Amino acid sequence: MARQPRPRTHHRDALPGTRNTLGDPSLNRSELMFDRPTDLFASAPPEMRGHDRDDIRLMVSTPDGDIHYTFTDLPGLLEPGDMLVVNESATLPASLPAASRLGNIRLNLSTRFADDLWLAEPRWSPSRPGPLPLKEHEMIQIGEAKALLLQQYPGIPRLWFVRLDTPASCLMAKYGEPIHYNYAPAYPMSNYQTIFSRFPGSVEMPSAARPITAHVRDMLRSRGIGIVGVILHTGVSSLEIEDETVEHQALYPEVFRVPEASATAVNATHARGGRVIAVGTTVVRALETAWTPNGLRAISGATGLYIHPGNSIHAIDGLLTGLHDPVTSHLAMLSAIAGLDRVKKAYGEAIRNRYLWHEFGDSHLLWRQDAN
Repeated sequence: MARQPRPRTHHRDALPGTRNTLGDPSLNRSELMFDRPTDLFASAPPEMRGHDRDDIRLMVSTPDGDIHYTFTDLPGLLEPGDMLVVNESATLPASLPAASRLGNIRLNLSTRFADDLWLAEPRWSPSRPGPLPLKEHEMIQIGEAKALLLQQYPGIPRLWFVRLDTPASCLMAKYGEPIHYNYAPAYPMSNYQTIFSRFPGSVEMPSAARPITAHVRDMLRSRGIGIVGVILHTGVSSLEIEDETVEHQALYPEVFRVPEASATAVNATHARGGRVIAVGTTVVRALETAWTPNGLRAISGATGLYIHPGNSIHAIDGLLTGLHDPVTSHLAMLSAIAGLDRVKKAYGEAIRNRYLWHEFGDSHLLWRQDAN
């Protein structure tokens, strides 16, 4: 029998015995810090570690504690009438080799405003971020092409508005490789796509859906669990929160679209008492941007929404995601959804049980604090 519809409220209370981070605007960045061994960084896809893509671990965080599963258990953990929302954005080879007056660097494209105008991150290397000591109107060379640094993004000095004299699509086709960091080398682009990747535009993989194979998808559908798509083209990785007060951190815009059919399906799921599970933080950002007092609306544009424990969560009941770095906007979002105490306990449990981090790592399902 379908669960009875529950009211969609705009204000959330913390669980008894936990800190009410949802209404607390004074969360300090130090509260999002944790230590984790570097050997828990997944340095290769499961397929290159002798496993299937869906052969990873899944931790489920509930009010009663954290429970360990394998990812292929996911369909049995959900109920008929529940709905998964996935990101249908495909990943671009957005890391470009560049030459500057500082020497050889990488130019990681982030947000597209036009094919020749991007927000981008100059880096020394995959393992060495900026900000670099560059200046406005300085020129960077990418092969035979040129990139003009226009100005830094307000509040985020490692990001620059960049004007290209050659379409970015041409540069990526000729020189690009997937954006990667020091814990993993670059792999062939197929490793950075999901079975839902349809619309090129993300510069980093929307990785939460990576372990959803055709086999898992078919099991979900057979159980009566719906799957619909939205699009959010991801920028460069979650920024470390630099402001001492978490809610004051600046974020950059990302292009997104919530189609009419997906908005209708999400609203219908809520109306009949089903649960809506976002597959990835990108989906949360898109859905919460599209939320209105009357439910989800179809919308397209760019979102600068920053979800932190001072926000209320409206559109989703749960989040399926990977494991995130400390002191990042992703971790602030998780705290807004599940509560800081539950996130801290879950991450301690993940470390003790040697879960793997990052895009090729293990998976984590969290329920919103007041979800059934």
